[in-house]
Amino acid sequence: MKDDEIVLRIEAFDEANGGGVGWYKDKGAYHLYLLTTEAPIARLKPVGINDEVRLGYWSHRWKWEDIDDMGGCVLPLDQALDQIANNSVFWTWT
Repeated sequence: MKDDEIVLRIEAFDEANGGGVGWYKDKGAYHLYLLTTEAPIARLKPVGINDEVRLGYWSHRWKWEDIDDMGGCVLPLDQALDQIANNSVFWTWT
């Protein structure tokens, strides 16, 4: 999946959920944050297979961590975005 496609889907996700989420790319991953406070929301790191991404959240340890204990959660991008919208762990710091 090309970077432009990922960006378009992140921006569509933001618009569909009322806006207010920004993003930036760093070290091959897309980092989502709340625009008003700049609080981190999620990290999406493409794994190189179709549109799958490794999903991370900002933890109480002040770093990105996987949302499971078994080596990370890898999902298609749209499913990962749905998890971000509906799972409170991503909104802890917002």
